[in-house]
Amino acid sequence: MLLVAGLLLQTVHAQIATKMTTRKSSAEIVREFLQVVRSGKAPDRAAEYLAPQVLAHQVNAENPVTVPRTPDNYADHVREFLKLYGPFTFEVTELIGQEDKVYARWKQTGKHLAEIDGYPPTGLPLVELASAVYRLENGRIVEYWIQIDRLGFERQLQHNAKLNAKQTH
Repeated sequence: MLLVAGLLLQTVHAQIATKMTTRKSSAEIVREFLQVVRSGKAPDRAAEYLAPQVLAHQVNAENPVTVPRTPDNYADHVREFLKLYGPFTFEVTELIGQEDKVYARWKQTGKHLAEIDGYPPTGLPLVELASAVYRLENGRIVEYWIQIDRLGFERQLQHNAKLNAKQTH
């Protein structure tokens, strides 16, 4: 009886030790979030990575804004990308983690399939370069600061509009 109890106790300790050593780092959580949710592959899994309330800081020099997000409206946000760009490719080009903060940079490539910033769809490729710093608590993203190359994106929209106008005339 004592032998069985001892074996059970050893098994429980081994399971706890395994869970402790297999706990994901903040960088691993953010990488998985980007590859699974932000990539457009599975937006409905946002609740696995995001806290119930996330502060999304849009770092724009002329007009910084903080948008409170929930996993559901973040999933809607990604689904909107899918409407605008179709099944885009999403590549994490840099990921640096330190304790509860993770810096990520990515390249998203899709097609211009719906109106964006007043530009009608052209079907031509669009590339978004962006980066964000994510802050995590208890294994969930609770806050992030995002920057997007808006000038480069605007120039692509302008260029594609000119190409599209030439092709239709």
